[in-house]
Amino acid sequence: MEAGNIDTISLKRPLSEDDNAKADENKRQRFSEEPLKGRENPDPITVEAELEPPGKPALEGSKNETLPAEESPEQGEEELEGSDEGDPETFADMMKHGLTELDVGITKFVSSHKGFSGILKERYSDFVVHEIGKDGRVVHLDDFSVPVVDEDPPEEIFAVLSAEEKQQLEDLQLFKNKEGSVAIEVIDDTKEKRTVIHQAVKSLFPGLETKTEERDGKKYIVAYHAAGKKALAKVRTSTDPRKHSWPKSRGSYCHFVLYKENKDTMDAINVLSKFLRVKPNIFSYMGTKDKRAITVQEIAVLRITAQRLAHLNKCLMNFKLGNFSYKNHPLKLGELQGNHFTVVLRNITGTEDQVQQAMLSLREIGFINYYGMQRFGTTAVPTYQVGRAILQNNWNEVMDLILKPRPGAEKGYLVKCREEWAKTKDPAAALKKLPVKRCVEGQLLRGLSKYGLKNIISAFGIIPRNNRLMYIHSYQSYVWNNMVSKRIEEYGLRAVPGDLVLKGGTAVYIEEADVDNYTIHDVVMPLPGFDVIYPKHKIGDAYREILAADNLDINNMKHKIRDYSLSGAYRKIIIRPQNVSWEMVAYDDPKIPLFNTDLDKMEGKPPAVIASEGKYKALKIEFSLPPSTYATMAIREVLKMDTSIKNQTQLNTVWLR
Repeated sequence: MEAGNIDTISLKRPLSEDDNAKADENKRQRFSEEPLKGRENPDPITVEAELEPPGKPALEGSKNETLPAEESPEQGEEELEGSDEGDPETFADMMKHGLTELDVGITKFVSSHKGFSGILKERYSDFVVHEIGKDGRVVHLDDFSVPVVDEDPPEEIFAVLSAEEKQQLEDLQLFKNKEGSVAIEVIDDTKEKRTVIHQAVKSLFPGLETKTEERDGKKYIVAYHAAGKKALAKVRTSTDPRKHSWPKSRGSYCHFVLYKENKDTMDAINVLSKFLRVKPNIFSYMGTKDKRAITVQEIAVLRITAQRLAHLNKCLMNFKLGNFSYKNHPLKLGELQGNHFTVVLRNITGTEDQVQQAMLSLREIGFINYYGMQRFGTTAVPTYQVGRAILQNNWNEVMDLILKPRPGAEKGYLVKCREEWAKTKDPAAALKKLPVKRCVEGQLLRGLSKYGLKNIISAFGIIPRNNRLMYIHSYQSYVWNNMVSKRIEEYGLRAVPGDLVLKGGTAVYIEEADVDNYTIHDVVMPLPGFDVIYPKHKIGDAYREILAADNLDINNMKHKIRDYSLSGAYRKIIIRPQNVSWEMVAYDDPKIPLFNTDLDKMEGKPPAVIASEGKYKALKIEFSLPPSTYATMAIREVLKMDTSIKNQTQLNTVWLR
């Protein structure tokens, strides 16, 4: 489910009555978005360090998965944007039904400094994520050159196209050509000449297909857009990626660095696959990155040349590809060591002394490794409630939670779909209200149409596996957050007998005799499951109680459907970020970037000019986190603020630009 569009979230302390009156007056104003060369994002949201995998959650080495493209039956559909959710006032009213941190067990802090306010992601370019590869190096985009390989088509073949033909083909590639195709006459026709033109068009203009036609006794090479419905009938797959043979001397996988703005990883791969006329499953990566940020990560693709990939830079918005190399292996989810963050918190109110205390605490103590708000959804029906119903084997409740009408921020067509479902309980009729059928609601309705209302389990099974598992992992996260808060309340920030630590990947209890050998940074706590042990103190009992309250048996976490059996995992309760640095920055114009990105550097833009004085203060923070930890939880510790959208919209409905 998607929230409505607002511009920023201001992390502020509760407002006085006077401030609230001013905020109410200001929220009635409508804002018009100034275009910033496609580089700014109208949608604010917190960004997570790494999306926890729908597979088994684990400690720092956990894998990060996302929806496999081959399981998505409506892969080619585009999301439709609603036009009625952009008003900040409307959004604030809608988010009254959302979650707060308290609702999902996020209640404690580890530091003692006084909190202060600041704006998180006033611009999405204030949040930059660089992947840390398995070799420990931070991934950067710093090279657009293409490796020279003997077997690649020679650059001379591109000379067969005239400047006018290239312009026509580029317009066709970018959907600017109203004719739908471009015909290139073959002068001095030979098979070799035609082959060269075919090669040139496909190499220079990914996304275009070619065919030979005879017209009035003359031969023409006709180029057309491969995204046409008939052209997509033959899509290259991982077992049949290219028409011609791949040179044996070259690694089968082209690795490259993907720089993207305001796109999540799977969206980016779907776009690349459309232009390259291949299926998304020939791409591999180490972790998914959030949409509302600038992110830099490594991608590998099977048997696509660096030449073809590099040409995409000419026609794709908000993407850049570079640092190409050929290797004999793909990338695997979870292989990364983590992510490095550069975050700007604007318009902060803290003094230099407050900031110093907050950042020293973050560096030396760390933050509670809570699952962030993104884990639980943004609508009035949290994902953990669906997960609980699955574990309870209450399939009518699962269906009801996903499909019933709900208050809150939703697109208009989803509201109509839910209303139809509530009125008729007719899955086919409700499905007709959805122009986008690859959403969870559409997939479930399609399953109900196929299997009937008496076979909800099979109907639910149509939803891609990773999406189904997301619900039960959300419930595990809900339990874990609540238990960690209780653990810190009960025993503070010290290791105690009965706590758990990992030795060689195996959880063992801390005994009274060796408690002094451990600190809070060694302690782990389990996500509930059949293959974990629980603390040997009051918190072990608390696990049993929270599960029993939800009619679940801690001693029987195996589900009759194997996919929904929870084995459990262990997660550190305190994370200490690495490579922490910070600086206070003054500025006057909120639209001016306060640091340069990789792309800025590649384009030769001068470094950001930092003023010695200004109307506003910003805090620029850098830090590295392991996989499956949430950067927003680190920022929460610095600001001492609730990071939920609901709380921020209630505290302050004035979004600064």
